[in-house]
Amino acid sequence: MKHRIPMETEVKLRIPSTEAMLPLLAALGFSEAEPMQAEHSTLWDRGEELRSKGSALRLRRYAGQCLLTWKGPKLPDPELKIRPEIETVIQDFEAMENILSALGYSPVMTMVKRRAMFLRDALVACLDETPFGSYLELEGDPQAIRLAMEHLCLNASHIEPRSYPTLFREHGVS
Repeated sequence: MKHRIPMETEVKLRIPSTEAMLPLLAALGFSEAEPMQAEHSTLWDRGEELRSKGSALRLRRYAGQCLLTWKGPKLPDPELKIRPEIETVIQDFEAMENILSALGYSPVMTMVKRRAMFLRDALVACLDETPFGSYLELEGDPQAIRLAMEHLCLNASHIEPRSYPTLFREHGVS
């Protein structure tokens, strides 16, 4: 049986602060799904096997859940990050670490940030606080993302094209 791999479409935007975005998101009809809390993510790889292909394997703890995520290479787009993504909830975090190790993977980077998640229809907004700044991620339909950016008075000059792993590496944080 062949399954179609879901595609993630998102944009990461630099913002002055997460607090400043709260009333703007509320005015657009977003409701809080998860309050601001720590998110611990570890990237796993076999040497540079995944990274060299533009892919990533992440084991993450956030909002009382453990999640395993595979992200494939990005598709070309001038503003949005579009890439295949498969994610699943993991019941036993330590068992998953042992499985990954048994398959030859090892942790290559750990990232900690604070995140709050908001929902509106099929659009997800995440406010992120990192050691190097604040960001808003919008994920969903491309047109809905662009419309939300417009209503939030954010434009292409606010787009952060680099991934969180790249930013963490560039800022010497891991």
